[in-house]
Amino acid sequence: MATINFKGNPVNTQGDFPQAGTQAPEFTLVNTDLSETKLSDFKGKKVVFNIFPSVDTGVCALQLKTFSAKLSGRNDVVLLFGSMDLPFALGRFCGAEGIDNAITASDFRYNSLAENYGVKMTDGPLAGLYARATLVIDEAGQVIHSELVSDVVNEPDYDAALSALA
Repeated sequence: MATINFKGNPVNTQGDFPQAGTQAPEFTLVNTDLSETKLSDFKGKKVVFNIFPSVDTGVCALQLKTFSAKLSGRNDVVLLFGSMDLPFALGRFCGAEGIDNAITASDFRYNSLAENYGVKMTDGPLAGLYARATLVIDEAGQVIHSELVSDVVNEPDYDAALSALA
């Protein structure tokens, strides 16, 4: 369990968030076409994995657009986003914004990020949704950067995540 904030007010999460130097836990998410994605699908590739509450909020939308822009043209990196949003909302957002270099996927079916990544907020106004987090996972599935953002309304440290790719 971790304590983060929502607009400066304490919020608890369920479970433990993976730290740098540990093996990234497996997950199963649902893509916008309703197929499934697992972390093991990306073995041999670097992954910038973002978790957030909902693409329909300003900071989450900005997070997706910013990482998409910063990783544009990087074919050596998988850009992945997971949330409790329905796959249709994620697809609608990326289509409207012209984002085609990110995989957006929902955890509505399996709750595997709540179980394995410790990001489910258990109290506060967003209870049941996921906290904001960014992980960079190397080709062997090891976490090389880990940030559970201290206040859900803040953006992640883009530069720190991107520097882990070097």
